[in-house]
Amino acid sequence: MPRRCKQASASPTHSCATATIAFLANQTPAEIATRLAEIAPRIDAIAMVAVDHPAVTAAVQEVEAAGKPVFSLLSDFAAGIRRGYVGTNNRKVGRTAGWLIAKSAKAPGKVVVFVGSHRFHGHEMREIGFRSYLREAAPDLSIIDTRVSLEDGALAHEATLDLLRRHPDLSAIYVAGGGTEGVITALREEGMAGRIALVCNELNPVTHAALADNIATAVIGTPLAALGPSIVSLMASALAHPAADSTGQTFLPFDIYVSENI
Repeated sequence: MPRRCKQASASPTHSCATATIAFLANQTPAEIATRLAEIAPRIDAIAMVAVDHPAVTAAVQEVEAAGKPVFSLLSDFAAGIRRGYVGTNNRKVGRTAGWLIAKSAKAPGKVVVFVGSHRFHGHEMREIGFRSYLREAAPDLSIIDTRVSLEDGALAHEATLDLLRRHPDLSAIYVAGGGTEGVITALREEGMAGRIALVCNELNPVTHAALADNIATAVIGTPLAALGPSIVSLMASALAHPAADSTGQTFLPFDIYVSENI
């Protein structure tokens, strides 16, 4: 994603823009607030992936008050304060994952959702959409308590092995956030190809191989090629028209990958 934003800022349409990429050491509200305060004096607009937390909202409000527009990427935060959101409609992503699970689960049984953090608004909305769809359309699938991976593959791996031991009737897994590689590794180690439906997010070498090997049922992907130009265009517009009300959401269409179209 950082590469896409750099490419978009360097395009002829935005020839005067220069992208600065900064990484967070972690997703604690204190770290986010500190990094915002550090970088804000050196830039004109910010686009960021962050958890949704009152401390983050307060930090965003300070930056916005200084005339620096802040946009949320992929997962929304500081609604009503930040200048805008760019990403997928995460509730629709979750409902789509529910549809895929309902169609592909081999038998009635238990289903589990993995989120990276309960503070990621995008993960929360995916979980809400997922649960909503299964409640309406697949009452034979019982959703057990949500697991938190902290975006850590090792934690997700151990959690998946524990789930397989404790729930022999586990029918499906939806990874709404990070840690996907750990879930895939556990299912591969336990020989679960084709036995447990798995839907996760973002096509990469690990999920691509999982689709090819029948470990993953489907992968829902963010259109990264469209993300960079969209956010750079919105940032440029916010700087050109600072008084304009643009605190809405820009939803990008998402992709669905299965073994037959990778």
